[in-house]
Amino acid sequence: MKQIIQSFKTGETILEEVPAPQVKQGTVLIKTAYSLVSLGTERMLVEFGKSNLLQKARQQPDKVNQVLDKMKTDGVVPTLEAVFNKLGEPLPLGYCNVGEVIAVGQGVSEFKKGDRVASNGPHAEFVCVPKNLVAGIPSEVSYEEAAFTVIGSIGLQGIRLCNPTFGETIVVTGLGLIGLLTAQMLLANGCNVIGIDFDASKLELAKQWGIQTINPAKGDDPVKVVMQYTNGIGADGVIITASTKSNEVISQAAQMSRKRGRIVLVGVIGLDISRADFYEKELSFQVSCSYGPGRYDDNYEQKGQDYPIGFVRWTEKRNFDAILQAIAVGKLNVKPLITEVVELENYLRVYGDMKNSGAVASLLKYQADESRYNNTIKISENKNTGKNNGIAIIGAGNFTKMTVLPAFKNCSANLSHIVSSGGVSGTALAKKFGIVNSTTDYHAVLKDENVNTVMITTRHNLHASMTVDALQNGKNVFVEKPLALNNEEYEAIKESYKKSSNTITVGFNRRFSPFAAKMKSLLGVSNSPIHVVTTMNAGAIPSNVWVHDLKIGGGRIVGEACHFIDLITFLTGSKVISVCMTALGENPDESTDNATILLKYENGSNGVINYFANGSKSYDKERVEVYSQERTLILQNWRKLTGFGFNGFTSMASKMDKGHEAQFRLLTEQVNNGGPALIPFEEIENTTKATFAAIQSLKEFRWIAV
Repeated sequence: MKQIIQSFKTGETILEEVPAPQVKQGTVLIKTAYSLVSLGTERMLVEFGKSNLLQKARQQPDKVNQVLDKMKTDGVVPTLEAVFNKLGEPLPLGYCNVGEVIAVGQGVSEFKKGDRVASNGPHAEFVCVPKNLVAGIPSEVSYEEAAFTVIGSIGLQGIRLCNPTFGETIVVTGLGLIGLLTAQMLLANGCNVIGIDFDASKLELAKQWGIQTINPAKGDDPVKVVMQYTNGIGADGVIITASTKSNEVISQAAQMSRKRGRIVLVGVIGLDISRADFYEKELSFQVSCSYGPGRYDDNYEQKGQDYPIGFVRWTEKRNFDAILQAIAVGKLNVKPLITEVVELENYLRVYGDMKNSGAVASLLKYQADESRYNNTIKISENKNTGKNNGIAIIGAGNFTKMTVLPAFKNCSANLSHIVSSGGVSGTALAKKFGIVNSTTDYHAVLKDENVNTVMITTRHNLHASMTVDALQNGKNVFVEKPLALNNEEYEAIKESYKKSSNTITVGFNRRFSPFAAKMKSLLGVSNSPIHVVTTMNAGAIPSNVWVHDLKIGGGRIVGEACHFIDLITFLTGSKVISVCMTALGENPDESTDNATILLKYENGSNGVINYFANGSKSYDKERVEVYSQERTLILQNWRKLTGFGFNGFTSMASKMDKGHEAQFRLLTEQVNNGGPALIPFEEIENTTKATFAAIQSLKEFRWIAV
């Protein structure tokens, strides 16, 4: 299928061929009829992409600080590589989509095949959208009119926050598409509406609906005109839908407001607020969040958990419905806003010069039929057909992009497939790294006889089920840590593994680092007990990130600390027999990311894992200390190893090397030539069970046998 994407690196807007998305649980698969181009939002993204690196940095100073912090811990070159990789990401454009339902996922009862719907899907021939971001189109509303649903809900949410009452005077600053829709809805609400803009054509359109207009370009003073119109009282509310870096808009909004007036920001403006302007009138100021309650809440948007209507009357989906109903009964007239309707193939008529476009609303028209629905596209020719050594990568997220694929560059690996949920990110990576196929259907990969090994780099909750699927389809498996989130998942994997002749490798890459190999060789093969202290200065992750969700990420101990259990197992040459974990705080739970784990090994060795999220970013992110036979090894951030008491060895240093390149080189050799898994399954099992024991120990306040 075809989809419009944009590069943050070059600013180029492209109509790309990508695999169509798969319908998933809780989602609706839609064949697009029209999509609306949000000239304000999308122009901002396109212009940002076209700016040079210095201009990008000036626009995002917070991101510059993050880059500087990363340089301190990871070094200059790895950080710059990460930055350029990030800028190279393709960005799907668009969020106002209408079309016909062609499939519904499990758990969706609100829609059926053939329904006409509006959604926040992108500019693509087929879109897969969670059910709470989809609304049915009334029979009285055309597809062209329904394309205004999502963008209309942005203005509607601003109105709801302003809470206007019948007869109040509300100023709308910025009569772009959202501003014109907002002004119309305020009129329908019984308000006196004043619109401010510099574009005479948009002001003329507003006048036709009975809106009072102000044009600063012709010398009108917005504050004086509003005060005159309201007999010196001032506006009851100001809704700002403009896009400008100037602070003048917020200052004017305050000056034209009455005492205790309300100001709501829907657009993007400078926010250097004068305290005096707000203090004297006791003004309220609020920023509106997109389509309404539920926005950016994964429980609502991705998991389909609705808010009770008695407590949250207007969610984003209910706002969609309200816009469609207003169009259906004639209270919202969007037809005059349509400047042009453009065939998808002619998309550059819209995106070619957005900065100077006089359009209010541009619609893209699609001619796709279901024969265009294809889950897999070929990117390059496969030179290894019939060799049964293909590696299929399931997951095209940051880890795959930043770590896995760069590490494979110097290996002779046959990367036959990459699977991504939406198709865009996978296709971009396939083109960049020479992967043969891009697909959204991982089940098709499992049926491909040329695929030898499936590499799973998805979110953690999919690791176990995908590992079982791959084993049952006769594939070797490389799965990023963790192998499983709980004992039930692990037992299912173990059962499939026992019935299979294939291998499982977990991405415990630290043991493959040349630093770990050097430590192992320096310690020798005596198998005498050693003491290992590891510290992960992991840094804080916001609580709403999926890693903390126990059903999706499993928490940071299961999801990340497992790396160091495996490393200590590698260094000691033994297995964990018991675990004890304690955590920071009076009421720690199993998702804690400030914890200390004690490990007791069969050969008498001891391990300590300090996993902290409350440390300074300027300190080493990872540190390993080994004490043995009056000798000490100190490893700092996988960049420098120092030895004390070792004959002939004092130090070793290089660029940061956590073992990924060596790990994937060995994996490629195993795929091409056969042989055992890179890590014995018994050690993988022991590490996995040790992470579960750590969580149990935290709950039960005792040592847990493994």
